Amino acid sequence: MTIALAARLASVKPSATLALNAKANQLKAQGKDIINLVVGEPDFDTPQFIKDAAIAALEASFTKYTAVNGILELRQAISEKLKRDNQLDYDPAQIIVSTGLKQSLFNLMLAVLNKGDEVIIPAPYWVSYPEMVLIAEATPVIVTAKLENNLRINAKDLAAAITPKTRMIILNSPSNPSGVVYGKQDLQAIAEVLKAHPQIIIASDDMYEKTYWSHEPFVNILNVAPELKDRAIILNGFSKTYSMTGWRLGYAAGPIEVIKAMDMIQSQSTSSANSFTQKAGVVALQGSQDCVQEMAKAFHARYTFLKKELSLIPGVTIPEAEGAFYLYPYVQPLIDKLSLKDDMEFCDYLLSELGLAVLPGSTCGTPGFIRISFATSMSALQETVARFKKAFT
Repeated sequence: MTIALAARLASVKPSATLALNAKANQLKAQGKDIINLVVGEPDFDTPQFIKDAAIAALEASFTKYTAVNGILELRQAISEKLKRDNQLDYDPAQIIVSTGLKQSLFNLMLAVLNKGDEVIIPAPYWVSYPEMVLIAEATPVIVTAKLENNLRINAKDLAAAITPKTRMIILNSPSNPSGVVYGKQDLQAIAEVLKAHPQIIIASDDMYEKTYWSHEPFVNILNVAPELKDRAIILNGFSKTYSMTGWRLGYAAGPIEVIKAMDMIQSQSTSSANSFTQKAGVVALQGSQDCVQEMAKAFHARYTFLKKELSLIPGVTIPEAEGAFYLYPYVQPLIDKLSLKDDMEFCDYLLSELGLAVLPGSTCGTPGFIRISFATSMSALQETVARFKKAFT
């Protein structure tokens, strides 16, 4: 007997990032010389003082269930962080801790979206956004940013995409996959459009907030339009900032009625985030942030090197990034030069012929691009450049 699966899965695809990462690792295990530039995971170790906090919590037997929305100590630390770093006031009751930002966003969608609702997603986008929307039985509406606007959507394109069914917009800055940052003026223009549509909820994915090197201070939409606070949810986590990807710890802050709904959903799925990881999260936020600055400095150096070298290859155009740890080159001329069908075939070529595993831009809503993660050693990036230049110059 074949078990019939839920109809909602018909349009949902598995994570392309995880699938390509698994393929690259499989080839590597077979002895192939593969440089894996797919996964968005800092190559730095979790700082020792954070690991020590988790160990101390374990030794103190802090290993039981916690409140679904997280321990008060951590929610207070998040509240203090949002005030200190983002000039945003949130009571701990307006904050929920989850097993990563991904779960927080998923909970949010299940809490506020109904079948037939539309969610505006600027492209390029993180591969999981549209799939989450589909699982929530809503409809992703993709607004594609133009290369000439450095892969940022503008107010005119946003306004044109809004319909009476629009229920949410997802904003992500610095961007995964492009590293592009929406500055103060960009967000002000977007905010002006959204002010005219009070039914639209704003999900601000700030995951790469600290992996950032712009001369201008980091801002999200509430810094430029605080009047939108009653319908905005700030999403963040510990994975990228503190190199804690496997710890699975994220959070959301927003209107209390939305946070309570997310709490109810989480209570019926995972319950609380890991108990001793939460204790480590407190120390991460309250301890020295030198490690954060050091990692951001290293990522900036890698970005500068990679962009300079790959930009020398004819047919490669690279948007200006100011954060995250991705390069997002436009490579359609190289695809055409090789007489390949699309960026998927181009990535297969890179993997099979050059031993380079990268993510096709079509999985992020922008065909003709590739995403290169530079969350790896400088020596690996130097070898990456050498292989590209040998093949294409």
